[in-house]
Amino acid sequence: MFLKLVIIFAFIIIFLNLRNFLKLNKKQKVFKSKKITAFNKKNLNNWMNLTKKERYNLSKQDSFNYMDRRKLLLEEIRKEYKKISRENFEGDIKKKKL
Repeated sequence: MFLKLVIIFAFIIIFLNLRNFLKLNKKQKVFKSKKITAFNKKNLNNWMNLTKKERYNLSKQDSFNYMDRRKLLLEEIRKEYKKISRENFEGDIKKKKL
């Protein structure tokens, strides 16, 4: 009798956990399906179908990506400027020694 109750209780717990797990997967699939990376005239309707929060998050992500690319570009420019200024400085020193 006791063993039957334990088995039934175990099946109920397993069933509830499995049900919750499947609900989470369905919600995640819905959010992933709306994710669109590039927008243009052809998919303007897709952009308009997004919620306000999703559009905000996408524009925020775009601005972070732009800021990262800008930082990398500025870093490259600074490195090249240092390289050029060193070459000019070394060239001036050699001219002064001659």
